[in-house]
Amino acid sequence: MRSATGQIPAVNPVSTTPYPKRWWALAVLMLPVLLVSVDNTVLSFALPVISAQLNPTGTQLLWITDIYPLILAGLLVPAGSLGDRLGRRRLLLVGGTGFTVISAAAAFAPTADWLIAARAAMGFFGAMLMPATLSIIRNMFEDAVERRTAIAIWAAGFSGGAALGPIVGGVLLEHFSWGSIFLMAVPVLLPLLIAGPLVLPESKDPNPGAIDPLSIALVMLTMAPLVYSIKHFATAGFDLQTALTLVVAVIAGVLFTRRQLARNNPMLDVRLFTNPRFSGAVAANLLAVFALVGFLYFVSQHMQLVSGHSPLQASFLLLPGLAMTVIMGLLVVKMVKRFKPSHVVAFALMLSSLAFALVAYSARVESDLGIILAFALLGAGIGMAETLSNDIIMTSVPAPKAGAASAISETAYETGSVMGTAVLGSILNAVYAARVVVPEGVDAAAADVARETLGGATSVAQHLEPALAEQLLDSARHAFDSGAVYTSLIGAVVMVLAALVALRTLRSVKM
Repeated sequence: MRSATGQIPAVNPVSTTPYPKRWWALAVLMLPVLLVSVDNTVLSFALPVISAQLNPTGTQLLWITDIYPLILAGLLVPAGSLGDRLGRRRLLLVGGTGFTVISAAAAFAPTADWLIAARAAMGFFGAMLMPATLSIIRNMFEDAVERRTAIAIWAAGFSGGAALGPIVGGVLLEHFSWGSIFLMAVPVLLPLLIAGPLVLPESKDPNPGAIDPLSIALVMLTMAPLVYSIKHFATAGFDLQTALTLVVAVIAGVLFTRRQLARNNPMLDVRLFTNPRFSGAVAANLLAVFALVGFLYFVSQHMQLVSGHSPLQASFLLLPGLAMTVIMGLLVVKMVKRFKPSHVVAFALMLSSLAFALVAYSARVESDLGIILAFALLGAGIGMAETLSNDIIMTSVPAPKAGAASAISETAYETGSVMGTAVLGSILNAVYAARVVVPEGVDAAAADVARETLGGATSVAQHLEPALAEQLLDSARHAFDSGAVYTSLIGAVVMVLAALVALRTLRSVKM
């Protein structure tokens, strides 16, 4: 349905007439959803290859992974507000164009610093994509059953895409260079840029929050120092630098909150968090992704560098987990008709806790089967928790405010992604560094590289005599799996606490 000008009309927030192309539009919206979620985790399988070819330090390796979700987390809220003001479809297409171009540049990065910079730019444009997708869905689907189904498909694509990342990475790395994991953005987003103007409706908030540069700066000053303090603590302990960066993050967060409360039309209405069901759903969203990304940081390296599988073999071993993520994300729509949503979310988070406990056991006995089963359990829990938490978040606000609500949902997702790598990844690296033993005969520079990451040790071993290489690799692999045990036990405890929070905060939710 087009106007005389040939443009698709904007969705009327108060209209009761369903948008006729809503299911076609949903199919188009799944393209950026899958791409961004895949991009969050596809890099994990390329880390060993990138380590060998770009020779990053341990800190650079973490920043290659972290900088993308970090920039997204800081910019999602202002991007959501900008979409409410200028138009969600317009922002989606601008973000898609920029993401495509920068992804192509990242594919040919000659150094680790170049790749970090490219990932940061991808985060900038990626922030324009995700709030727009969920807010467009919220405005297209006014029928509650249709909306919940659409959000379930969206969430299944999001969490399934995160699980699909290692599989896509494995297939690409088996046949192409590591840059192919970034080049895949081109064929995925081109259909969006072509079909988007034809099937996606435009929608805006008639009374959007103001774009506030100071608030944007405060968000960034909250997120970046917070993640840095956690990373630094894991490697250097609690020192002056850790304390200062943590203080900066806390002060910036407090100032941001006070600024939003003082404004008549804030960029982000922080009062939403006084609603237990809203804050509980955001917490469930964040912690589910925390578990998923932290898990993948370990399992991708274990499968390749400890178990010795090729990237393709390792990726297909994770297929059961991907299938469970998608299947349970869709089935949970029917489950909440029979069980209380709070119980379902808590059960989902407990599955994640059980998965971490199984990883701790499997790493100790060096069992790939245990890790595969653990990922299947984790996938089931993530699929259920992501679907319900996003539905609760989006239905807690009026449709015209969908951009702000979806930005909060996406911020929780990306924050969970950052924290999963920063917390669990840093703890894993710290335990590894403390336990690896570099044999005598390895020069000092190579020994430093081997002590930083398992990928570094593997790279160093390639240039040693066979006996010395085997001695180093044996120590490095055992040190890595020792770190996985500690990391998994921490993850299990965190997910139990998350389940208890969900039981308490979501008990009034009805569907």
